[in-house]
Amino acid sequence: MAVLKVKFTKSKRDKLAQVLWVLNWVSVVTGLILFSLGLFLKVEINKQREVMSDRDIHSVPNMLIAVGLIACGINFLGGKICYDCVDTTKFLRWKLLMLPYIICTFFFTFCILVGALMCYTMRNELEESLNLGLRDAMRYYKDTDMPGRCFLKRTLDMLQIQFHCCGNRGFRDWFQIQWISNRYLDMSRREVVDRLRSNVEGKYLMDGVPFSCCNIYSPRPCIQHQITNNSAHFNYDYQTEELNLWRQGCQEALMEYYTQIMQSIGLTVLIIWLFELSVLTGVRYLQTAMENVLRQGDPDCECDGWLLENSFVETARSNFNIIKNLGKCNQIDTANNGDPNIDVPSIAHYGPDNVPPKQIPLAN
Repeated sequence: MAVLKVKFTKSKRDKLAQVLWVLNWVSVVTGLILFSLGLFLKVEINKQREVMSDRDIHSVPNMLIAVGLIACGINFLGGKICYDCVDTTKFLRWKLLMLPYIICTFFFTFCILVGALMCYTMRNELEESLNLGLRDAMRYYKDTDMPGRCFLKRTLDMLQIQFHCCGNRGFRDWFQIQWISNRYLDMSRREVVDRLRSNVEGKYLMDGVPFSCCNIYSPRPCIQHQITNNSAHFNYDYQTEELNLWRQGCQEALMEYYTQIMQSIGLTVLIIWLFELSVLTGVRYLQTAMENVLRQGDPDCECDGWLLENSFVETARSNFNIIKNLGKCNQIDTANNGDPNIDVPSIAHYGPDNVPPKQIPLAN
């Protein structure tokens, strides 16, 4: 029994073909939107590539870019097919192509759904990439005179100022690394030498942060050195000074920024998927209806259209059998003692010039 069978008159078929022609052109525009969203996400990720580790975080934007380009081509072809379906004679040119086209479009539409879901599931990869990238960038913050790393100080400062953040997970991360280069340390001061000697790795660690961690909304001058020493500053308690430094870590700030972008893109892609699925459904109805018209031989007759000619179970079983038998078409029957040539008569070598000997008559 056909699934979701619908009756179509000649006028309904023509209207369906015309509507699908318009919708396919709209789908070309949605393909351009997918391409633009993927390109936008890729550019936004590349903006912070200096504080990201080399992980596979470009799979989502690359997939959206590819799907968007494919959508333009598929829907352009679909528009041409639907336009020709108004005329039965023109439909004959597409009759053999329509079913493969629908199958390919179905898998392509499934890829759009996968792309939408990936926008929501790439959070873990992005978070790990930011965690490792920010950690390494902070470690090389002081290397302003080293080729390949001299840009990281400016990158981190601009990042902390733009996103109102400090450190990887918080401002205390700066306490664990040496972020001041040795060439800017006064080695004649006993305090500096003692601090270097007190560290096992010989690093100059202190409870201070770069200037870019300062909160611009603080009512007092920023305190960025001896942050945890209350006695070093007048009327100061570092545990209650919420406005002195940015409290949020840059990893969290960037994750909030990218999560908002990916959720917006994911929702847009999901809406596009629903739209593409509805167009694909209409094309399937048009294809089955036009094939039934050809069977009846009357272009003006009333005919049926459906999504599946048989039930879901029967269709699944039929497709499973087709797939299962694909590998058997070239197999040889070796049931007879494993000899594929058991029934093939052999050529007897009769002797010189291959002349058969005379048969000896049997005695009665």
